[in-house]
Amino acid sequence: MKGKMIFPFFLLIFCLLAVRTHASTAAPPPASPETISYVESSAGLGVPVMESGRTELEFGDVNGDGHPDLLSIGDHGSPFINTGEHGIMVWFGDGAGAWSVFQYGDFGYGGLAVGDVNNDGDLDVGYGMHHNYSGTDLGDQILEVALGDGTGQNWMAWDDGLATNGETWGMFGTDFADVDNDGDLDLASASFGCCAGVHVYLNQGDGTWTQSFGYLGGNSDMDMTFGDVNGDGLADFATANQNGTVYVGDGSGGFTPADGNLPPGGALGRTGIDLGDVNGDGGDELSFCNGSGGIEVWGMVAEGVWQSLSSGLPASAWCEATQLQDMNVDGFVDVAAAGEGHVGVWLGNNAGTWIPVATFTLPTPGYIEAFRVGPDADHNGYPDIALISDEGNWPNDRNHPHFFKEASVPAALTISPLSPRPGATLRAGAVHFIDWVSAVPAQAASSVTLELSLNGPNGPWTPIAADLPNNGRAQWRLPPDLPATDNAYVRYTVTTAGGSASGTTPAPFTIIGAPVTDTMHIYGIWLAGRTLPNGAIAFSLVRVNDADGGPVAGAAVSVALTTPTGQVRHKQALTAANGFAWFYVWSASGGAWTTCVEDVSQPAYVYDPNQNNETCDTLVFP
Repeated sequence: MKGKMIFPFFLLIFCLLAVRTHASTAAPPPASPETISYVESSAGLGVPVMESGRTELEFGDVNGDGHPDLLSIGDHGSPFINTGEHGIMVWFGDGAGAWSVFQYGDFGYGGLAVGDVNNDGDLDVGYGMHHNYSGTDLGDQILEVALGDGTGQNWMAWDDGLATNGETWGMFGTDFADVDNDGDLDLASASFGCCAGVHVYLNQGDGTWTQSFGYLGGNSDMDMTFGDVNGDGLADFATANQNGTVYVGDGSGGFTPADGNLPPGGALGRTGIDLGDVNGDGGDELSFCNGSGGIEVWGMVAEGVWQSLSSGLPASAWCEATQLQDMNVDGFVDVAAAGEGHVGVWLGNNAGTWIPVATFTLPTPGYIEAFRVGPDADHNGYPDIALISDEGNWPNDRNHPHFFKEASVPAALTISPLSPRPGATLRAGAVHFIDWVSAVPAQAASSVTLELSLNGPNGPWTPIAADLPNNGRAQWRLPPDLPATDNAYVRYTVTTAGGSASGTTPAPFTIIGAPVTDTMHIYGIWLAGRTLPNGAIAFSLVRVNDADGGPVAGAAVSVALTTPTGQVRHKQALTAANGFAWFYVWSASGGAWTTCVEDVSQPAYVYDPNQNNETCDTLVFP
């Protein structure tokens, strides 16, 4: 024994815990015009000539030049069916609203998603399709992921295990999110029409994928989007399927239907869906087109309980697709909708009331085959609109891509946060996205630096990323050891040769920190005793500390007391109070009594039995 310590008395110490509180007031929204308007800027999008049928558009800066590009895998004409469409189609943006196309692969007709699935810094794509006509690995499955090399002109299949759970005929709408919070992007896709259902695949990090959720059956309008409808920081999704629209994630890859009291969908499910936080509660609301062509927005107020947030939106109109985005950059999410030759924007007030602000028309009939509200492709500080519409008279009608940029001209260098939204919940160790728009006069060369504060809008600030291309989006893997906070802010700084400007998240968001991993130490285990008239009493006392010498709240200590005759008395899960745990035995007989720690457990800690003074102690009674 390395030194005896006798404790005839126990001192109970009460500690006053200082509880720090804070009040958060949303920052005033940035200046924005009373109205917003759009001008077409589609030069270059007419190549290749397209055919007909649904497709999907996505924005992404795939060559890293700071200018958002447009991506698609084409409509029914891809690959090479009465058109020159084929494979992964990238229309490279020049930062001013002009485009030039590059195509790669021999497949098409589907939807796609853009993100960095292998965390190498280059954007990759995932896509579901009907025309998997390729004779090579790239393009021979109806659901695939392809790695990019940072040029937008070379793609490599990374898709083993996808489309292996009964999917036939085709898949379509596709999206990425970190479903299981393990630090990489996972994939979900919706059926091309009936009847391949909905499927979610987890990224194994080596080019293989494992299904975590899925079903077959149900007719489909082919849309799929991730979001967070209940604000718990776990990925949920919405899809256009007659079997259901909203599914809530459990953080491990499982999903539960959550349509609840939403208005009934049609034969294809609810159409034109999107997710976004329109009321600032930290959870995403659902937008869709109803059966009369009207626009509706609904928010979840409890699991499976929804309320309409549609005041001011048309109950019947021409809607075929919706998008939720802060179009006038006032801090509140707005609704954009398109259909039957019309495009419109309604401004939100963060409380479910909407005011029309912009409308324009398309050549007839103008049926919407793809619709995406994206980042600021021309760097004037406002989100822009891309779409593909069916135009002309049958049988000579064709799909035509269009890009509409917000018309204002920037007078000063600015940057405005779009996400994380105030009140949002993010999880340490998971992948999330940071979005912004930035006004850069004369399209000057610019870069963006992102910083994080865990303690409010005044910092201190730690780097997230520096000198990023000013393309409106950064993929952020939160450090796994990031501590929990409900007072997180991101600071965005744009820099040109002529100066810099900054913006900060207008109100706090929450980070759910990773479980604390610390080491428990046994800093002493002692036996103490004294003779009583009816015998002796033996105390077994254990002190458990963390690596810094402080007590471990809630620690459970299991010990064993061995009597002089060799009997072992086990005591399980003794609660450590102020770092101490003990038990005692009355009428202890003479001889050597020994106590040893068998186990110390607390879920947020790792017990290291080698980092201690001693794990056993012996006391001899006369």
